Formats: sequence, C-alpha cells, structure tokens
Amino acid sequence: MEQLGYFGIALLMFLDNVFPPIPSEIIMPSAGFTASQGHLLLVGVIIAGSVGSLLAAAVLYWIGRKISHQSIFSFIDRYGKYVFIKSTDVKKSLDCFEHYGHRIVFFGRMIPAVRSLISIPAGMSRMPFWKFMTYSGLGTIIWTSFLACVGYYFGNNTELMHQIFSQVSCVIIAIVIMIVVWFLYRRQQRKNKSYRT
Repeated sequence: MEQLGYFGIALLMFLDNVFPPIPSEIIMPSAGFTASQGHLLLVGVIIAGSVGSLLAAAVLYWIGRKISHQSIFSFIDRYGKYVFIKSTDVKKSLDCFEHYGHRIVFFGRMIPAVRSLISIPAGMSRMPFWKFMTYSGLGTIIWTSFLACVGYYFGNNTELMHQIFSQVSCVIIAIVIMIVVWFLYRRQQRKNKSYRT
C-alpha cells in the first residue's frame, strides 16, 4: 500500500466499484493502517478512496443513462460472468431503486456488491446527476472514512477489526430493512387513502 500511494488507492477503489470481488473492506483498512505507520496521511487516504469510488459511480451512472435497458441486460448476460455480475442482480437493483427511492443510493454505497450495481439503475431511471452524486458522495465519504479509521486505529488487531465489520454490517442491514419497511408502510397508507376517496 505504501508503494501504491494515493493514486493506487484511488485506482483500487475505482476497481472495487466496477469489479465487486475487489473489496473496499480490504483496501481502505490496509491504507488506513499504512497511514498509521506514517507512510501516508489519513485524510489523503480518505480523499483518494472517495475520489476513486465516486469516479467509478459516475461512469456506471452514465452507462446506465446512455445505453438502453436491453443493451445493458444483453451485455451483462454475455460478459457479466467475468466480473461476477448477473442480469438478475441488475434487475433486483433496478426494482429496489424504483420501489424505495433515491435514498437507497446513499445506503447502497456502504453495502458490498450493491455499491457496484446501484449506479446503473440510477442512470437508467434518469435520476438527476447532481442528486445521484450528492447521495453517493455522502455515503462514500462516510464509508471510506470509517474503513480507513478502522485500519488506522485497529490495524494491529485483526480479530477486533472483524468484530467491528460484522457489527457494522448488521447495523447497516438493519437500517436498510427499516427504510424498506417505512417505504412499504407509506405506500400502503397512500393506497388506503386512494381507496377511501
């Protein structure tokens, strides 16, 4: 990580978003640990990781926006196996995006695999680019900062790092479930009101 430097961190985080098997949960804590040894600056690590991740998100967004639905699914059917993405994954992400709104982009930036897929449905649904980048930026900065700080402060204790990641993953999943339940509840309320009128 010391040899890769900030550009290498940005490149790896870019690849993390377009090639899910390269996990940010390894890249950013490793970079944070390197910063704790004095070889990099923690703030530089966070900026580099965030920039790489957001560049990939922007590229995937414009792919989703400019290419037809059928073309995307045909491409994924043909080449998705090389990056471990299936057309059913894209379909699920699109359905999730359409059902639960733009805010799913914010939380999606913190969930493995989802962060690689959520950008394409955002583009396909014509979500305003500024809004997409705002939600993506907030989620990405929070997530990369958390991962880098875990590596910075707890890099020597791998067991503790695993415990932190497992607990945080549970919390994020719980938050997403609560948001989904809330959207379903609000949707049902609107349906009930329309029936009454």
